[in-house]
Amino acid sequence: MTKVLTEPRSIRIKGRSFLAVVLTPDPPFDDWLVRLDDLAARSAGFFLGRPVVLDVSEIEIDRPQLKALIAELASRNVSIMGIEGGRPSLVEPGMPPMLKGGKPAADYEVPREEAPDASASKPRAKAEAEPAEQAAPQVVVQQSPVAAPSLIVRETVRSGQSVIYTQGDVTVIGSVQSGAEVIAGGSVHIYGALRGRALAGCVGNADARIFCRKFESELVAIDGVYAMTDDMDPELKGHPVQLWLEGDAIMTERMT
Repeated sequence: MTKVLTEPRSIRIKGRSFLAVVLTPDPPFDDWLVRLDDLAARSAGFFLGRPVVLDVSEIEIDRPQLKALIAELASRNVSIMGIEGGRPSLVEPGMPPMLKGGKPAADYEVPREEAPDASASKPRAKAEAEPAEQAAPQVVVQQSPVAAPSLIVRETVRSGQSVIYTQGDVTVIGSVQSGAEVIAGGSVHIYGALRGRALAGCVGNADARIFCRKFESELVAIDGVYAMTDDMDPELKGHPVQLWLEGDAIMTERMT
């Protein structure tokens, strides 16, 4: 039998950077998982479809403990795409790979729940997001040239969509529906209703602010400090509002 030889085709391999949530567990892990469950319950779908990195650089953990922790997270629909800061011997075939070279952005940390302050919203957690060399998450990532000072979205951001722009401000000429989110390196301006999530200053900008015409948000965050709906003054609901950061507290003010 004659074998026909054909010219081999090359395989294209590319590197890309995407925003990943980084979880930093601390022992005892059972208590940490309880706090994580509280975060998930207060912001349904927060981890859904997001790439997540597990940072173990600050803790002592062995392989059985790490595998058990990954399994606990998987049972909560938190998919770990990689592990950062651990010894190479921690991982074995079938486990998420070790990652190196991540560039830190705004931190998140999930503390125990505290009683809400009626005068100002208390921080509930901090998050960490960093670029990671992995497959694209199921989000709508809108990029603009680096020189552009802001990104303008001329339509409503619908449930399940994410607008991510780390270079500067994001302005939405419309609303942000429940289940949608806007993530900006600078401030977030929403000319309609904010019913989803708005995260400003995501790469470490404590001067960023959030402005909206109608405040009904699920979650807001500035420079990694976040507050849930239950943390906010109920009298703000449905009104024009601006939010900013003072220390570790998100402050709010009704606008006329």
